[in-house]
Amino acid sequence: MIEIFTRDFMRFALIAAFLVGLTAPAVGTFIVQRRLALLGDGIGHVALTGVALGFLTRTQPVYMAVVVAILGAVAIELVRARGRTGGDVALALLFYGGLAGGALLIYLAPGESTASLNVYLFGSITSVQGADLAVMAVLAVFVLGVLAMYGRELFVLCQDEEVARASGLPVRFLSLLIAVVAALTVVVAMRAVGLLLVSALMVVPVATSQQLTRSFRGTMALSVVLGLAATLGGLTTSYYVNVPSGSAIVLLSLAGFVLALGLGRFVRRGSWETGKGRAA
Repeated sequence: MIEIFTRDFMRFALIAAFLVGLTAPAVGTFIVQRRLALLGDGIGHVALTGVALGFLTRTQPVYMAVVVAILGAVAIELVRARGRTGGDVALALLFYGGLAGGALLIYLAPGESTASLNVYLFGSITSVQGADLAVMAVLAVFVLGVLAMYGRELFVLCQDEEVARASGLPVRFLSLLIAVVAALTVVVAMRAVGLLLVSALMVVPVATSQQLTRSFRGTMALSVVLGLAATLGGLTTSYYVNVPSGSAIVLLSLAGFVLALGLGRFVRRGSWETGKGRAA
């Protein structure tokens, strides 16, 4: 087992997996609570346009993905809030526009192969370099810092937007803030699980912890633990079994959800019987 720590690329990959496992479920807790579970998917498709634009302009794809993902997330929130377009339709616009734009730009990019794009589409955490890791760390610290600073206000917003507005909270600002941190989280995680699978790591650990917990804080804490277990466990599995790391991470997370379904039913039944006994 110690062999995994002797290789530089695996040490980088383990740190990247830790950052992703910590950040994605934390942000995902707020997104799921607000019933925008597919927001990560939509932003991921838009970030694909940013990656392709980076290839086309011969600039750093990660930086372009950050800019385009933030612009896309802000645009979708403004469309959802100001227009008559529902959240699901607005997300569909992100899906189609981002995917079409990315496909077109990568076709126009000179000298870029499908293999270059696949690194971002499906993830390649073992190819993370020191410069990539520095960007991921800065973005992850910023995202977690925002959640720590505005966590209480974001919780109220995600519970009930009308209550948040009546309480005098800046609803528009907080809504945009959620969209921005979701966009940054997508960029943090795209090298680990890929843009096509990033939403799974933001949603599945949260859905799993909801089967076992009752409070928002408990859900977030457990989802982060499950996210770390999935990313680190999936990376370790991919190293020894020689399978794609992104797929291994997501499938391990899904396996945890399946186990939690049965365990959660048992826990709820035990709680119901305990409550019934106390009532008697």
